[in-house]
This record gives sequence, structure tokens and C-alpha cells, in this order.
Amino acid sequence: MTAKKVAMGTKILFLPSPVTLIGANVNEKPNYLAAAWCNIVNNIPPMISISLYRIRYTRTGIKENGTFSVNIPSSKQVKETDYCGIFSGRSVDKSKIFDCFYGKLKTAPMIRSCPVNMECSLHSIYNIGTHDLYIGDIAEIYIDENCISDGIPDMKRIDPMVCTWKGNYWLVGEFIAKTFDAGKRYKP
Repeated sequence: MTAKKVAMGTKILFLPSPVTLIGANVNEKPNYLAAAWCNIVNNIPPMISISLYRIRYTRTGIKENGTFSVNIPSSKQVKETDYCGIFSGRSVDKSKIFDCFYGKLKTAPMIRSCPVNMECSLHSIYNIGTHDLYIGDIAEIYIDENCISDGIPDMKRIDPMVCTWKGNYWLVGEFIAKTFDAGKRYKP
């Protein structure tokens, strides 16, 4: 039996979303912003999108340098991550929270303690209402070697978080099936 549907109106309920820390140099200092509206948007060339509220300080650095980073924190970094979402770089210096490193683009600060880092060059910006949508070309992806199994990223070892519509952090659940495989056994 199918459950009865309840009309919810037009709200932002399409979550959970990955928890990320977006990095950019602002006034020559690394700054990080917690963001959950982030997604891969293209395969060749590899591209990612982030949607940032227009008041965010980090936007200045992305525009100044034409680069940014997407860092995926582990659940052990929930306090630091949440801090970066609560406090603006306009009022607190977030450059000392993390040990950062730079890759081939030289201006996108990445967080060494995050298991996954994506170094991006700015492709385009779209004004979409209350937010700006930033599209970035992924220049390089860095993954902690202990988070790789059989040559690919290991979700359990990365230990990422997701954010839900009530503003709560959750862990990623259990493995249930392989993509492009489970459907082969479905018989309509």
C-alpha cells in the first residue's frame, strides 16, 4: 500500500546534502565557509557547483582570485565545520583554524585535515535569487591515502557528513547496492 502524499508547499526540502567547507583567500588570508549546497554538475570536463548566500564573506575571495576549494570534512570535524558556518570571516579570523595547503592553482586554500579536497578554478557565476551559483572546473582532487581502497575513495574511511532540512548533521548510512547493477535484477 502506498502512503498518502502531503503537499508541503514550495520549500527547501531536497536534502540531505553533503557538508563541505568552501575555501578561498580573502584579503590574502585563507577563509572557510560551511556549505551544504554543493554538487557535481559535469563529467567532462569535471565541474562542481556551490550555491552561496549573497552575504557570505568567502564570495569576495572567490571573485578576487578566480579559485576556490571544496573540502569534505569527516564527522570528527563537526565542531570546526559548524563554527565556520556560524561565524563570518568578516568578524573572526578563520585562517588559524586549519593547517592549509595549496595545489597547482596556488590561490585555493585547502584543509590538510579534511580527507578530501577539490581545487577549483572559477568557471562562471549565476545570480539565481537569494544566492549566487558558482560553477568551478575541478583542477585536482586530493584524498588522504588511508581513505582509498582498491584505488577509489572509501566512503567509510572518509566518514563524511550530510545536513538535513532541519539543520542537523548526520552520518552517511550503510551500503545497500551497487549503482548500475541493482536494477539488472528488477523484473517489472
